[in-house]
Amino acid sequence: QVQLTESGGGSVQAGGSLRLSCTASGGRSDDDYMGWFRQVPGKEREGIAVMRLGGGREYYADSAKGRFTISRGGAANTVSLQMDSLKPEDTAMYYCAADTHRYKIGPPLQPRTYNYWGQGTRVTVFS
Repeated sequence: QVQLTESGGGSVQAGGSLRLSCTASGGRSDDDYMGWFRQVPGKEREGIAVMRLGGGREYYADSAKGRFTISRGGAANTVSLQMDSLKPEDTAMYYCAADTHRYKIGPPLQPRTYNYWGQGTRVTVFS
């Protein structure tokens, strides 16, 4: 069982920045993927940015490219999402997820690929 602990989030004015962090419990494999998804009421959860913990592979949603950066660092098994140039449409509940399947079962930005989820942290961007 993997527990994901999220931190960060909050409220910020449009154009500002926020940083989200997520730490996974236990020892993790370099082949595991971790990343961030977001969801607004009435819409499906969407993948924003994910990465292979061992490095070498990162994936971003089109809406995140050029503004968000995912990275591994700080504490062990921690993945952070630096969000810059935030827009009101980035307002959502953001969820950390981990894919520990030995054999990947779906595309990296698809929620169904991931078998562990955090509780979520809210991001509000006001104009």
